[in-house]
Amino acid sequence: MRQRRTVARLRDVAWVLAPFGLTLLVGAIVYTLANYKTATVMGDSMRPTFRLGDRPLIEQIDATEIRRGDVVLIDAPEHYPTGGPALRRVIGIGGDHVAGAGNRVTVNGKPLDEPYVTDVHEDLGVVPYDVKVPEGRLFVLGDHRANSNDSRYHLSKQAGSLAASGVQGRVVENSAAPTVPVAIGSLGMVLTLLGIGGYIARRRAQRSLPPAALWPGA
Repeated sequence: MRQRRTVARLRDVAWVLAPFGLTLLVGAIVYTLANYKTATVMGDSMRPTFRLGDRPLIEQIDATEIRRGDVVLIDAPEHYPTGGPALRRVIGIGGDHVAGAGNRVTVNGKPLDEPYVTDVHEDLGVVPYDVKVPEGRLFVLGDHRANSNDSRYHLSKQAGSLAASGVQGRVVENSAAPTVPVAIGSLGMVLTLLGIGGYIARRRAQRSLPPAALWPGA
């Protein structure tokens, strides 16, 4: 009798845990694929934050979620007609007053603290600028200011800004994996394995029962 109860419990564990765990795992995978992607860095404009060949994790976001300081993957054919989307750092959003000379930048009158910029020498080829960013647009710069085709070189077109609607996503800081989907997916994998383990244990327990102890549906 005890063996029969054990087999029944193992059957219940397998039938509950495995499907539930598999649902969580598949759901986490689908969510991650729908909301995150990677991009390959093809140039030198974001060095040293991102170097040629790096593959940062990109989180797909709405234009209203963009913040100053974000590194975004942006599609800007008006600036880069022969290339694909580019990685650039958002310096100003719609309504901001952005001014700069060399490597010094101010936003709304306040000097911008940019520890990610490591260029020792100022880019003397850049004309000083003082612009107001149009609504719905972004003023963007590369971290490697001495080698970046960015808003500073397109000031005659909407103050050098790019349409916020062209943003394909935001780089996840430190390329950290999205914690919630990973946690749910990990839990789903554990539950699925436990369910499969319960099924295997049930089959083994069934084989150990004497013929008289077996019953239909066990």
